[in-house]
Amino acid sequence: MPPSSLYRPEPRFFALGEDYGDAVRAADFPRTILRFRNDRAAAQVGLETLSHDEWIDCFGRFAALPGQPGPIAMRYHGHQFRTYNPDLGDGRGFLAAQMRDDRGRLMDLGAKGSGQTPWSRGADGRLTLKGGVREVLAAEMLERLGVSTSRAFSLIETGEELERGDEPSPTRSAVLVRLSHSHIRFGTFQRAAYLGRTDMLDALLEHARSLYHPHVTPGDAAGFLGSVVDASARLAARWVAAGFVHGVLNTDNLNVTGESFDYGPWRFLPHYEPGFTAAYFDQFGLYAFARQPEAVFWALTQLGGALKPLGDAQNLTDALNGFGPAYIRELRAAFLERLGVLSLGEAADQRLLDAALALLREGGEALRWEPLFHDWFAGFASSARALSGPRAALYQTKAFADFRFALFEHEPDRPERLESPRFARPEPEEMLIDEVESIWAAIDRDDDWGPFEAKIARLRAD
Repeated sequence: MPPSSLYRPEPRFFALGEDYGDAVRAADFPRTILRFRNDRAAAQVGLETLSHDEWIDCFGRFAALPGQPGPIAMRYHGHQFRTYNPDLGDGRGFLAAQMRDDRGRLMDLGAKGSGQTPWSRGADGRLTLKGGVREVLAAEMLERLGVSTSRAFSLIETGEELERGDEPSPTRSAVLVRLSHSHIRFGTFQRAAYLGRTDMLDALLEHARSLYHPHVTPGDAAGFLGSVVDASARLAARWVAAGFVHGVLNTDNLNVTGESFDYGPWRFLPHYEPGFTAAYFDQFGLYAFARQPEAVFWALTQLGGALKPLGDAQNLTDALNGFGPAYIRELRAAFLERLGVLSLGEAADQRLLDAALALLREGGEALRWEPLFHDWFAGFASSARALSGPRAALYQTKAFADFRFALFEHEPDRPERLESPRFARPEPEEMLIDEVESIWAAIDRDDDWGPFEAKIARLRAD
């Protein structure tokens, strides 16, 4: 099984030793049916040349890729809904491999639903097929919208019937593999701090700094934290600009590269609703749409606390205090990108951000989130298209007049992008819950993968 010449194995996390993870074996699944293969992502790490059988062998049975030592269940702790849990760790997944991509970044192949580990806490270690389908859809949509995200690499149905208390059972099973720029969580540092292992903290800091934030000076805990703060602020801002609700922003679901991953009860906003929650069990709206920046900042403060043995407290606090300004700066930039216009300076950019949010707020349920950015991409250049489209009547309000004034101040950024076929259509691609459930219903009821495959194709088409 020779991968392509671009394949460059580099299992760096494995070299940290047994204090950070446990060698495990994947479950022996009764069936292995390939349902999704991401050759676009595979080409970036030199694995697109794998045959069908080799792919199944590597990502359904988890035969070791060349140069890889075998799966390891990562150890970490975390705050779950702000309650500390020292009994976490990879309970239904593992780190399968690490390699460099075509940009030189160290990337992880991580499994989800691959069987029980020492951290399963009595659970079955499995993933529902529906959960796997939903993760593929979330990652594909976020990638399209320019959000830093892990990518669904492989989805294989595994032929087991699972019992779940929160969905109709028995339900079909699957194993997912994601390609991610690190699975080192805030909770990975929290565990070392909880154990009082300054040696582990120091080794982990140097590992993460050198691989993911190499511009930071060795040993500079505050500089490392500041870099993670900036990356996390950018991520939170792009979630908001995408109208995305992750659902579960525990400290074991946030990583040191500021990349979104581990999609469970996610949703995209149908329309502007600050209190919109994705998880039915988030009864107090802790991780509601508009509270996501707050949740990310709170999690960063826990990372800062874990780093206290390695850095000056005031410097760590100063790094954390950079989150607010960074978030506002990144939110302005994200809205400009979504609207396809150039920056005109902080004041004008802020006017546009405020006007866009005011319009979305006033539009209520009649103005869905995604269509606003579709209709007005590139600003003035889209006027004729937007004002003759399906939402023309909505663009007659005072709030719209303020938005139009702020938008038209800005020059379009590469207006030739309006020639894309996507802007010839009256409606944008969205990922609202009714469509997601419809895609799953076709699979569940008739084993019809056509709607799923068509959705992926449309998301990638233009």
